[in-house]
Amino acid sequence: MIKKIFLAMLFTSATLINAQETETSILSFPNPIEYDGTEFYIIQSKQRSKTLFQEQYIPKDENLRDFNQLLDFSFFNKEIETELAVRQKVESVQQREKKDKFAKVNVTESPDGKEFIVDYFISEAPENGDSYIEYNIYRFKNMENGGQKSFLIMSYAKRMYGDLKSAAKALAKQRDHLMATMIEYKIPEIKVAQPNPGK
Repeated sequence: MIKKIFLAMLFTSATLINAQETETSILSFPNPIEYDGTEFYIIQSKQRSKTLFQEQYIPKDENLRDFNQLLDFSFFNKEIETELAVRQKVESVQQREKKDKFAKVNVTESPDGKEFIVDYFISEAPENGDSYIEYNIYRFKNMENGGQKSFLIMSYAKRMYGDLKSAAKALAKQRDHLMATMIEYKIPEIKVAQPNPGK
């Protein structure tokens, strides 16, 4: 079940979709969202299934295929076992470590045990386009939305293009700051607004 959840989250084609100032948030979030001093605009806001609502944001003038920064909110209007979701994500990165020498994953648990963060590095060297290192932070949080138990995965990705070794070192130096930003970020109130699966 969890594997299907992550497949649904990742089913996003690499296109030249640009940030939209006029797009409406299905989660009733503001557009743009300010994160770490940067304004992020919606590129996608969709109901992926009966229980999954997903939004993605990037800075203005960036696009989904070769972004520098990306915010993703995947909201489930049902209860999901956090530790199982975390384990599945960790295992997917560990599998990648076998063929990606830059891949590395870490897990952090909040003091109250109610939230987990998985952060990891991966690399890509596409045939067309620039090679890059990508640093990802996934925040897993059980919630109550209108008295109903729900689950949120908020993630942030940052890429550096060019020489992989140099990019990996540069992103590693930013890890503490990027982790602190994610941990301290106050998630906007979620109100699912008129979901439309065909949008």
